[in-house]
Order: sequence, then C-alpha cells, then structure tokens
Amino acid sequence: MNLIETFQNLVAQVPELVQPLIVALAGAIPFIEGEGAVSIGIIGGISPVVAAVAAIVGNFLCVLVVVLVSSGARQAVVNRSRVKSAALAGGGTIEEPAADAADAGRGTARREKFQRAFERYGVPGVSLLGPLLLPTQFTATMLAASGIGKARILFWQALAIIGWTTIVAVIVGSAVYAIR
Repeated sequence: MNLIETFQNLVAQVPELVQPLIVALAGAIPFIEGEGAVSIGIIGGISPVVAAVAAIVGNFLCVLVVVLVSSGARQAVVNRSRVKSAALAGGGTIEEPAADAADAGRGTARREKFQRAFERYGVPGVSLLGPLLLPTQFTATMLAASGIGKARILFWQALAIIGWTTIVAVIVGSAVYAIR
C-alpha cells in the first residue's frame, strides 16, 4: 500500500502535464497495473479518460517489453537445444550442471495453475481472466514461454488491459464524482 500512496502523493504534487506520466509509470508496475494506476490517477484528480489512457499505455508498454524479451529468451533456449541435439547426434557429449532443487520448486504451483487455465480457456481466456489471478506481465511471460506468437499475445493482452482498466475507471470515476 505504501507504493500506491507514494504514487497518489506524487500525482498530487507534480504539474498537471506530468500527472499522466506518473499514472503510466504506475501502470507499468506489476500488481498495480492499469487497474490500480487508473484509480491512482482519478483519485489524484486527473480526468478519468486521461487517467485511463495513461494507465493503459503504461501497462501495455510494459507488457510489450516483457513479451519481446520473453519470446527472445525462449527462442534462444530453443536454438540452444537444437545445437545441443545436433552435437549429441554427432557423437559429442555436453555436460550440464545439475539443477538446484530450490530453483525447480519455485513457482511450480503458479505454473500449474496457469497451465490448467491455459488448457481450459486458451490464450483469450487466460489473457482476459488472467488479471483476476496474476499480473498481466506474468501471464504474458508464461504465454511467451509456452511458444505462443507475440502478435497473438499482445492482441489479447491489449484487449484485457483496455477492458479491465476501463471497467475500473468507470467504477472509480463514478464513485469519486458521486462523492464530490
């Protein structure tokens, strides 16, 4: 909560022109995302439309970077596996360090939950319902690691970010303007 309060105070203290940038920055942070950022902006006095656009842009830009990096990392691993397979087929041996047991156990429950949801709902369902369980950055990373195409991930993540941020903007905006 301290991070959210910090962003709310920052929005209130900076010039009006800079406020949407602060909201966009908040939208890029996992667990705050577009939904939290739009709330910060509206409560900080920014127009709900401006706050929503800034929050959406910040959240989506972060997801875009995550997807590009994750897809690149996955491709590097796939390419390395192909090279290793070719080397082994040629009669060579490659020794790998043993995996640390603690590393293997980390995130297993989250991955299993994601995998069950992915098998049941596919990319659209995981993207649209994912923000209820995990930050969009985590969902996008897992989708990219699964080998899903970047364009498909970004399309569905964009729809989810726009949808959830808009819903929260309408709710928070209505509540704030009802109080005023």
